[in-house]
Amino acid sequence: MRSRVWRATTAAVLGGLLAAGCGSEGSGDSGDSDQAGPTAGKGDSADYPVTVTDCTGAKTTFASAPKQIVTSNASSLELLLRLGAGDKVIGTGFPPGKGTLPGELDAQAQRVKVLSDTVIPKEKLLGSGADLYIDTFASMNMGGGMGDAPTEEEFEAAGIKHTFLKSTACAAMSKSPVTDLSAVEDDITSLGAVTGTSAKAKELVAGMKEKIDAVQKAVGGTPEDERPTYFFFDYDAGTKQPMAVCNRQVANAVIGLAGARNVFADCDGDFKQVGWEDVIAKNPDWIQLGVRDRGSDAANQKAFDEAQKWLESNSATKGLKAAEEGRFLRIGSERTTIAGVTNADAVEEIAKTLYPGKVG
Repeated sequence: MRSRVWRATTAAVLGGLLAAGCGSEGSGDSGDSDQAGPTAGKGDSADYPVTVTDCTGAKTTFASAPKQIVTSNASSLELLLRLGAGDKVIGTGFPPGKGTLPGELDAQAQRVKVLSDTVIPKEKLLGSGADLYIDTFASMNMGGGMGDAPTEEEFEAAGIKHTFLKSTACAAMSKSPVTDLSAVEDDITSLGAVTGTSAKAKELVAGMKEKIDAVQKAVGGTPEDERPTYFFFDYDAGTKQPMAVCNRQVANAVIGLAGARNVFADCDGDFKQVGWEDVIAKNPDWIQLGVRDRGSDAANQKAFDEAQKWLESNSATKGLKAAEEGRFLRIGSERTTIAGVTNADAVEEIAKTLYPGKVG
């Protein structure tokens, strides 16, 4: 974003807070890191009011922690659950599949009321009783494409504050490729400030940084032309025409941080349909079998098997270097393409596979 400067009006000003108004008219950038630094103060996460400011200068102020939150999809829901603010969530759209999250997080996620399996209908959202709606879809025009999205005036009339995750909502409109996880970390920090869980947010971000730093120490110095090429095969998006992960998608950062080269890093945007002839021309060294969680390890492995078998038997793909040499990674789609804490886990897992013995 041109001027994505995030401030807490209390002492703890947060570099890169949650976007609060990156609507379809914005030209935001989820990958920039030109946020203002902290100002003087105590830095107490329980201090209010907290104000977040978007790239257009529009501000959203929280006089206290929101009590009834609705999330647009599993991305923001998962972040709130990991922060320990899941008890504040009263509904979600695009719910996570059963088993997608580990242990108790999954149990909590399954207890959240599903307002829609896709985009929450306008009237249901406005009548939900929420005091905060966390939106993931600004740049994707999901509201306009799949039903009417409420206007900011309608949100205000319903008493709902409307904010966006900058790591996802504005990614496609970024002016530069997404090459790190700073936007994800900023969203975690922001949500921690807004919900009064800053201590947990700090812990989560520190854990992510520790993993990324370790990988970078091990493989970050590998020359660009020596890095293996990498294709994320979104099996669940269909096999007739592959869906490429482009350079504004968080997966581009995950792949790059792991020491690989996204074969579609020259594609500006988040996702783009390409042809198999494009993939063949790239002839990647490694292919990630992008399979969404099926709810159990057995079901996941079956889906991975199906994806691999398709690539190895299809006349258009069986001659790919990765297919011939069996260079496949079985890493779930969610950890790679949905902004969140587990992006760092995906970086670590990819790096361990591509650089055996170098990453601990």
